[in-house]
Amino acid sequence: MTENYLDLLEESLRKKLQVMAEIQKYNLRQQEIFQSGNVEMDRFDEYVAEKGALIDRVTALDSGFEKLYAKVAEQLAGNREKYAAQIRTLQSLVAEVTDTSVQLQAQEARNKKLIEDYFRKEKEGIRIGRKSSQAAIGYYKTMSKTAVMPPQFMDSKK
Repeated sequence: MTENYLDLLEESLRKKLQVMAEIQKYNLRQQEIFQSGNVEMDRFDEYVAEKGALIDRVTALDSGFEKLYAKVAEQLAGNREKYAAQIRTLQSLVAEVTDTSVQLQAQEARNKKLIEDYFRKEKEGIRIGRKSSQAAIGYYKTMSKTAVMPPQFMDSKK
């Protein structure tokens, strides 16, 4: 029975690694969007939604793993030698999951910086556009006032 639980734990970790690999792919796609000259926000939003679903799957896998491990932990305590090979496999998978998690966090941090830079540039462009627009309006108002002024040097007598 314990062997079945250990097999399930191993399967859970392998699935988690697969889902995390998919998340890494979406992170790379998001990075490409913001590094290209043409940012497509619709595609970015799609990737965020799809990545959110993958993150939910990782969370569910984590929860299931923890519950299953809680059942198995007591049985393993007394029989470590019997299950040594499977325990080593699980330990290496947990280490791989941890490494992948660190890589994901680094990717997320890089993407966050790219997104912040993009929005900073967009905001600056809007600010410059607003100033240009205000300058044009000011120029228009100034010029329209000068056109209304009566001629100063014309003789008004006829």
